[in-house]
Amino acid sequence: MPKVYLRTFGCQMNKLDSELVLGELLRAGYQPVDNEFEADVILFNTCSVREHAEERVYSHLGALKKIKKNRPEVIIGLLGCLAQKDKNKALKRVPHLDLVCGPHRYKILPELIRKIAEEHRPVIETSQSGLENDGAYFRNLEARQNSFQNYVRVMQGCNNYCSYCIVPSVRGTVRSRPLPDIAAETKMLVDNGCLEITLLGQNITAYRSEKNTLADVLKELSKINGLARLRFITSHPAYVTQELLETIRDNDKICPYLHMPAQSGSNRILKAMKRGYTAEIYLDLIRQAREIVPDLGIASDFIVGFPGETESDFEATVNLIREADFQNCFIFKYSPRPGTKAAELAETVPEAIKKERNNLLLKIQSEISARHNQKLVGKTDDVLVEGGGKNNHPGGRAGSGKQTGRTVHNQIVFFESPNDLTGQLVKVRITSATSLSLQGRLMANGREN
Repeated sequence: MPKVYLRTFGCQMNKLDSELVLGELLRAGYQPVDNEFEADVILFNTCSVREHAEERVYSHLGALKKIKKNRPEVIIGLLGCLAQKDKNKALKRVPHLDLVCGPHRYKILPELIRKIAEEHRPVIETSQSGLENDGAYFRNLEARQNSFQNYVRVMQGCNNYCSYCIVPSVRGTVRSRPLPDIAAETKMLVDNGCLEITLLGQNITAYRSEKNTLADVLKELSKINGLARLRFITSHPAYVTQELLETIRDNDKICPYLHMPAQSGSNRILKAMKRGYTAEIYLDLIRQAREIVPDLGIASDFIVGFPGETESDFEATVNLIREADFQNCFIFKYSPRPGTKAAELAETVPEAIKKERNNLLLKIQSEISARHNQKLVGKTDDVLVEGGGKNNHPGGRAGSGKQTGRTVHNQIVFFESPNDLTGQLVKVRITSATSLSLQGRLMANGREN
């Protein structure tokens, strides 16, 4: 059996893509291995949202030159958004690369690899034909990273063309999967041990298929027996509706957590970003969401140092973060993406100022997150255990000792257990908190263990 090493860089969509790719390769007779030195085929599935992510990938690809020199028959492939964006440039930058394959052509990946092996020449496949079917993969259960938490793609692409974002260029415009297909895939996963499903889409709140909305998808999937938790990411503020919020409120299986990027608190910068809303509209939506779902956890994304961002623009972002009182935020320094409108703008914010603003927002959000988490001390929460490490005591069992899991609000929880509880829902009493995580004690029959 030919051996394949597959490494994933980037977002949850990339992780799901890698699972689908591995599924196709398993069906074609490949055996996965844990390192590139044993592999006959080495594949990197990549992200192109930020420059730093790209440079990491190219650095790792460069390091494979020695393997290729010693074993010329090894096939090295670049997959994903970076492949879709760079195409021929990738081969020029990495001459020992054999395959450049965009995210819309994964179904024919085994065929492409065979072609390279037979013809001994590189292949570039970044066609976007047949995009309407690119969510309909056969789901290979053997390719899952675990059986209790799985991703399901409900839509792909975006129609918004935010000026800084390359997603429409590499992922295409919005294509929503039919609700019956989503429901069938989800039921199959749940019937095979999955407790928590996370629905994925670059702009998931824009989902539309027939007359169905994301709220309809959530309602339908929540009927599946055996499913304990249902999540979705990522939400654009312009598409978050009252119906969606009421659906979250009215169904215990749907986690009360909303990841809704704001990107800036300055109306001038939001307009330049082509986000389609103002800071006031965003804050009104936050207030509406909390009125409808009082225990809703809200997370956001922000970009600092966008071209033209002044001190007053940045101060507006600080004010929005303070007023919105987010559970947590992801904060990034702006980096131009070739092919986007913002890349045509002159950069006016020095790197040192970007770093300073980035660190300040991180500090402010850390204080807010710590306050949110501190309120949970003394309370008991349901935790889905994601893993356990071997303890430090001699003879300790693998999986015993420290355990980690997540609450319905996506907060990380650490606790001790004499047994490995991975994949189980347990009750944990929170004993302490930091800005990043919670610590607690496992409860059994209403008492702490």
